[in-house]
Amino acid sequence: MNAIPGTAKQVVRARRIQFDYPTGSLDRHYVGGDLVMSHLIAYLSATFPEGEDFFVRSVRRFADQVTDPELRSRVQGFIGQEVTHGREHRALNERLHQMGYPTRRADRAIRRVLSLYERRLPAITCLAITAAFEHYTAVLAETLLVDDRAQALLGSTEVRSMLLWHAIEESEHRSVAFDVYTLAGGTERRRIWAMRYATIAFTAGAVVFTAASLLGDRAAYNPIRLGHSIAELRHSPFCNRRVLRRLRAYNRPGFHPDDTDNTALLEHWTAALFGAQGALVGHLH
Repeated sequence: MNAIPGTAKQVVRARRIQFDYPTGSLDRHYVGGDLVMSHLIAYLSATFPEGEDFFVRSVRRFADQVTDPELRSRVQGFIGQEVTHGREHRALNERLHQMGYPTRRADRAIRRVLSLYERRLPAITCLAITAAFEHYTAVLAETLLVDDRAQALLGSTEVRSMLLWHAIEESEHRSVAFDVYTLAGGTERRRIWAMRYATIAFTAGAVVFTAASLLGDRAAYNPIRLGHSIAELRHSPFCNRRVLRRLRAYNRPGFHPDDTDNTALLEHWTAALFGAQGALVGHLH
């Protein structure tokens, strides 16, 4: 496999980092006190460990075909980053479980679904699904990095720190699975089909599991609080038109994740978090 010409690529390297969530360090509704968003973020976090492992396996199946040194390096960095993401989200998910969120149940459900994919679908389709979900995570990650309201929701908690780190790395490697899929001979038709499926699966999973999670929270039985929290979703920085346009752009023939330049964004946040006085330097090992 050769590199795709004419595309500027970010350096992808795994950071040795660790976060900690001591008992009592997080409020029950840790996303700015918002009921629904706290349960939704908990669900999304619960999907990452098994999801990241699936992404790594999907890319690894084609890694031995990659001969271009740049792409090979990016694949290695992608794998290292995703393995670390899975580990750190497992730690967060365990704390959320202790706080009453059904993260273990969601983790088991995601494992069963992804295992079914790998048993029933061709490897190239699993890679297409990986590329599609990587677009979702990159768009949401970059929304967190550019929108002050999104950052404000997380206050100054360790969850905020962890998600900012995760967001940087998702943006750094956003095109790796896509490029491997393209160079493996994946078609536009399969790529777009996979994104349409991923949209249905992502939306359905988020709605079903968030609703089930809310059923176990006594605060959700306060109709005024629940109604206000649901109404606030309309104003969420993650659900605005710009985000939806970027997600839908994936279905355009000829699309590439690097069509949107993220160079300045990554330079800013890399310096802010990991520069000489970076906010997360103390988390690095």
